[in-house]
Amino acid sequence: MKYPDAMEQMASFRQQIASIREQMRKVQSTLEPQEVTDYEFQTLEGKVSLSELFGSHRDLMLVHNMGKSCPGCTLWADGYNGLHQHVITRAAFVVTSPDTPDVQQQFAASRGWVFPMVSHSGSSFAEDMGYRTSKGWRPGMSVFRRDGARMVRVSDVSWSPGDDFCTVWHFFDLLPEGAAGWRPKVHYS
Repeated sequence: MKYPDAMEQMASFRQQIASIREQMRKVQSTLEPQEVTDYEFQTLEGKVSLSELFGSHRDLMLVHNMGKSCPGCTLWADGYNGLHQHVITRAAFVVTSPDTPDVQQQFAASRGWVFPMVSHSGSSFAEDMGYRTSKGWRPGMSVFRRDGARMVRVSDVSWSPGDDFCTVWHFFDLLPEGAAGWRPKVHYS
């Protein structure tokens, strides 16, 4: 296929994706939220409740991270780090993982991460939200909304290689062979 023809077809696909995203937002606005309890998490400063994670925001974006042993979660967090200052002008944001707070802090410092992290170790939070099953951990995000003392989950999404939440995959999509079997690593030699 000639380059101009291929680019025209690619532009059409991108328009279709944009249309599907609009349809997804419409469905999202109609779903019945899931009420949640005020879970407790661990930080280096002590315990913190889900309700406290909202700060002054009505909405909270909470990442279900699999911890420092997951190269994909590390790749995502490295890519997100620069967006954090922008996101928190619209919603509260926190990353949770099964790692202990001291492990989280050391790993975050080694990567230069600026976003807050909390540990759900010892709680049923990940299981209750569907991000830990008998098959293991799953990465993703849950979005919560606070209305007075009531908190609800208004959306969530699981993450995997190639999803919309880690931009490196979309950069690789522009290469003729795509990612070509590339997989992230915590450290490259």
